[in-house]
Amino acid sequence: MKSLFFKCLMPGAFALAPMLCLAQTGDNAVRMNQIQVIGTHNSYHVGIAPSDTKIWEMHHPDDLKKLGYKHPSLTTQLTGGVRQLELDVFSDQNGGLYANPAGPRMVKAAGLPADPPFDPQHLMRKPGFKVMHIQDVDYRSTCQPFSACLREIRAWSAANPGHVPLFILIEPKQKPLTKKWPLPTVSPEPFDRATFDALDHAILSVFKRSQIVMPDDVRGTHATLNDAVTHNGWPTLEKARGKVVFLLDPPKLAAIYRDGHPSLEGRVLFTNSTPGAADGAFIEVNTPDVAQIQQLVRDGYLIRTRTDDGTIEAMRNDTTRRDEALDSGAQIISTDYPAAEPASTGFKVALPGESVARCDPVNAAADCKDSEIGAH
Repeated sequence: MKSLFFKCLMPGAFALAPMLCLAQTGDNAVRMNQIQVIGTHNSYHVGIAPSDTKIWEMHHPDDLKKLGYKHPSLTTQLTGGVRQLELDVFSDQNGGLYANPAGPRMVKAAGLPADPPFDPQHLMRKPGFKVMHIQDVDYRSTCQPFSACLREIRAWSAANPGHVPLFILIEPKQKPLTKKWPLPTVSPEPFDRATFDALDHAILSVFKRSQIVMPDDVRGTHATLNDAVTHNGWPTLEKARGKVVFLLDPPKLAAIYRDGHPSLEGRVLFTNSTPGAADGAFIEVNTPDVAQIQQLVRDGYLIRTRTDDGTIEAMRNDTTRRDEALDSGAQIISTDYPAAEPASTGFKVALPGESVARCDPVNAAADCKDSEIGAH
């Protein structure tokens, strides 16, 4: 410790250097998969407008109950301690595909008062990826288009240097609606290899390469990404602080995304994969299975799980699933109700002391200290 102290007092370090150097040493000893953070599910979801809600009540009231959550801006969530965000993206190569959703037309046909305009700046008419939950019927977002959401995250990151890595889960949407509605709905554009190339390009048009932890950074000299993560290949916090990590969901699109990119070479996002697969690094286990997740975490994988789903646990204030998720060691704990956004029942999800991050309860390094990693 004494030699460390003198190292901290190198020229230019001055009085604050001992504290900073000690924290830096902790960052050298802790890898980015050895911490646990809280994230939000459908982070852009601003809720369903009043008259749109009545349309849902008329046609699909049971499904409406599952959508009874909403979030403030991405900036507000990050400031409140969230360190994982989820964005659902729709391809709109030519622009305008989602500019005239069925929802407002259903409202008008039902004789209901018009809801506030959802796109007053006509952003939906422009080409590019759009962010929403369900085309035509749950289409409002706190940020639009996708590139604007990314710019908002980048701005917060720049204003808060030294934060633990931010995990951004991207879910491409391409399914037509299967439920019947009184007016026709749009069939989304499919995601093919070219679409995913455009998605990577959209991300890299906002974030510099140096601001992202990419699969290439983790793989290093290992033959596969899976080989790297199962042999301590994840970067240390020292290298990952201030950066973002992009994750791709669902797993059935992984084959398209990695086509031509073995072990995700040259790709931006980590795919939702399986243990042992060449691209295996990130795995979703959305319903917490404590034993399964603990083993995956010990093996080196980055895991995301959910503490609640469809408002069920929140409306009952049932914390069983929440507590299992936290104890499982999954590094990313996703919820509709982070500490700053509790449900009406009081249900919320937070780390001890409502810290933004803590040492992972399963695979934390011996030198990991919650007080050091959770400061940003």
